[in-house]
Amino acid sequence: MPKMKSVKGAVKRFKVKKSGKIKRGTAFRSHILTKQDAKTRRVQHQPKHVHQADVAHVKEMIC
Repeated sequence: MPKMKSVKGAVKRFKVKKSGKIKRGTAFRSHILTKQDAKTRRVQHQPKHVHQADVAHVKEMIC
């Protein structure tokens, strides 16, 4: 039986941390940030994790 290939787009977007949580990025932070208020920009810089309902699906894609 051949090995399952990982989804390369998912591998580039997610990282598994030591605790087992999956770190993810945030949308809308690449450019034209002057239109966003300071609170939105500040919240976008905080670390984000994949929701518990989606963890199994993401792990299947990256492993």
